[in-house]
Amino acid sequence: MVRIDEAAYQSALGAELRALRRTRRWTRKELVARLDTEISVQTLASYEQGVRHCSVVRFVELCQALGVLPHDVLDRVGSRVFACSPVGRTAVDVRRAAGVREPEYAPLRRWAVQRGGTGPKVVYLDASALASLAALCGVEPAVLAARLEKLDKGA
Repeated sequence: MVRIDEAAYQSALGAELRALRRTRRWTRKELVARLDTEISVQTLASYEQGVRHCSVVRFVELCQALGVLPHDVLDRVGSRVFACSPVGRTAVDVRRAAGVREPEYAPLRRWAVQRGGTGPKVVYLDASALASLAALCGVEPAVLAARLEKLDKGA
């Protein structure tokens, strides 16, 4: 089981709320004025900085004021927090992928070579990234996933 880094999640949630507010070019004071319940500008700042927990009800209220769906915000936050997590993703050993020789996997090889020595040895692709890479390789996502699993086992 993957352990959730609470501080990282809180920080990502705050960053997402701040980005949404800034996209609308609102000050914290302007967002607070749009809420149905009263909170201080300092409280909003502490949510955005990830130093204070936001209740579910307050989170939904903030999302409504920002004109976004809460589950969309949580999806983006989850993508940030779990970007290096295997949960629901396909593992790619970048170094091994750089050595793939089958012609149809040339896009996979080029991507892995471009990553070179930067970043983690293993990265995790979500379903949409796997589908995009499979399309570039001209294979079905399940076929690419099976090939990546063989790479993971050293085959």
